Amino acid sequence: MNNPTARYLLRDAFEVVPPDALSKRLQQADNPRLQVKLGFDPTAPDLHLGHAVVLRKLKEFQEYGHKITVIVGDFTALIGDPTGRDQTRPPLSKEDIQDNSRTYLAQLGKIVDTARITIRYNSEWLQAINFSDIIG
Repeated sequence: MNNPTARYLLRDAFEVVPPDALSKRLQQADNPRLQVKLGFDPTAPDLHLGHAVVLRKLKEFQEYGHKITVIVGDFTALIGDPTGRDQTRPPLSKEDIQDNSRTYLAQLGKIVDTARITIRYNSEWLQAINFSDIIG
C-alpha cells in the first residue's frame, strides 16, 4: 500500500474488506474524502471502554478531514431487545433515551470535535415505517 494516509488510518485495524478498498477510495481524484458513520444506541448513561477503540479511529479519520456522521439509535433504544433475552437492553422511556444521548454526545466530545460532525437520529427514518411497510 503506497498511500501514507491509508497506512495511518489502517494502523491497528483488524480487518478491512476488501483489503485495498480504503487505499483505492482515498486515491479517487474527484473526492478523496470519506463519509464515515458510527452508530450507537443510548441504552445506558455512559459510553464504555469498548467505545474507546472505535472513537479513537473516528478521531483519526476526522483529523484527516473526512466527514463524520454519528447516528444515535434513539428509536432502536426505545424498542430495546425485542426478544426479551438481553436484560442489558430493556426498552427505555423517551426521557431516558434523551438523557443518555446527551451524556453520550458530551463524552464523545472529549475525543472528537463535535462541532465538525453531523448527528442524526434513527427515529428520523424508522419512526415513519409501519409494520405493513416491513412485510409488504
